[in-house]
Amino acid sequence: MKRFESPVKEIAWPQSDVYRKVSDLSNLRSLADRIPQDQVAQFRVEDLQCTPDSVSCSVQPVGQISIGIVSREPEKCVKMETLQSPVKMTMWIQLVPTGDSSCKMKITVDADLNIFMAKMVEKPLTEAVGRIADMLSMISYDE
Repeated sequence: MKRFESPVKEIAWPQSDVYRKVSDLSNLRSLADRIPQDQVAQFRVEDLQCTPDSVSCSVQPVGQISIGIVSREPEKCVKMETLQSPVKMTMWIQLVPTGDSSCKMKITVDADLNIFMAKMVEKPLTEAVGRIADMLSMISYDE
């Protein structure tokens, strides 16, 4: 297993608001529209399907990917795993309060990669985890 971690991000929203949004994967539909196309130029996402507990899509040239929530620790952590993917991955979104109206967030991804694959995807996966954390630290949580 290879571990990828985002920097810790400060979020100017209460931990409960952030948790409510990140623990419901149907919220990804509105977030997907906000991703700048230049950041995903080498990938094309099609047929995005979101439910509160899972998300699936076809990513070209990777193939079909499905991710599901396997556990929720209210207001602290959401754990997800790939259900269908070329690579088995587990992802945690961890939240820690820093006050009544702010919290810190960190994303951790464990990917089951052989040594050759790890060398090829280490940089893109590290960047992707960082971009997800950046995006989640900048969005509005009052919806």
